[in-house]
Amino acid sequence: MATMNRISRIAAITRAVEGFVTGKPTPQRHVQVALYSVSSNFNSSPKSHWFSSDRLTDHLGHSNCAAAHGMAGTMLFSVAAAQEVHAKEPRQSKEFMPNEVVLYQYEACPFCNKVKAFLDYYDVPYKVVEVNPINKKEIKWSDYKKVPILMVDGEKMVDSSDIVDKLFQKIHPEIPVDSVSNDEGRKWRGWVDNHLVHVLSPNIYRTTSEAIESFDYITSHGNFSFTERIIAKYAGAAAMYFVSKKLKKKHNITDERGALYEAAETWVDALKGREFLGGSKPDLADLAVFGVLRPIRHLKSGRDMVENTRIGEWYTRMESTVGVSSRVMA
Repeated sequence: MATMNRISRIAAITRAVEGFVTGKPTPQRHVQVALYSVSSNFNSSPKSHWFSSDRLTDHLGHSNCAAAHGMAGTMLFSVAAAQEVHAKEPRQSKEFMPNEVVLYQYEACPFCNKVKAFLDYYDVPYKVVEVNPINKKEIKWSDYKKVPILMVDGEKMVDSSDIVDKLFQKIHPEIPVDSVSNDEGRKWRGWVDNHLVHVLSPNIYRTTSEAIESFDYITSHGNFSFTERIIAKYAGAAAMYFVSKKLKKKHNITDERGALYEAAETWVDALKGREFLGGSKPDLADLAVFGVLRPIRHLKSGRDMVENTRIGEWYTRMESTVGVSSRVMA
């Protein structure tokens, strides 16, 4: 019975943290029950491999390692190629001067990061509301329960690719809506959503240590209380470690790193020697690839990707061209 209860709790936590990473909605009642059960389990149940106080103390005592890992990851991406400075795309439309842009997001969500990459590149100031993945109280007002949600002067936009298309149209009203991306751009934007994002989870949760590293980053940036952070970090890491194995099977991935390296090399081949897929400046496909890869830049998977593929030079150019974040404090 104890084993069945533990499995049930882990399953509920899995749904919660999987929703946090992917932006999928999770029934709040299930999450609350799971969190209550796991919280109680910390105090009253025999210690397990994943939830033992010794294990918690060990990882919490080394929490400063996350900062070191982040710095190392950033350095690797930055020194992968000689620094080049590329001018940002100037805004083409004086008509698009929004008073308020607000992004409802999960910090580590690849689809949210696609939107942020676009906003940063076009220097559109935006505020961020970090959604708590446990209760989602920040988006209770919305009938759409996924992220990202972008509010532009009261207009709600959802679905990352649709958000980007609509923003591009506002910035470039002279370009017909059906010409937002050419055939090549549409092909690679679809590749990002249908392939690249599916390669990430099996890599960032590939081993227990990588799962812990990933959730240390996620919970450090997410909207968690202290208790929720501890529970999500260790229960989430445990759950997603097993979820990643299911995703690996679902998407026919036999070698996680091999799939990641292949995806990186496939993208570099698509550039055909150009600085960007868009030529001398990034297009929407460049921004999409950069956006979904940006959350893993601090992690072992991202460091390995740069060390073992040719993507580093392109990534460094993108990092320089996109520049600093356009986020403004609320």
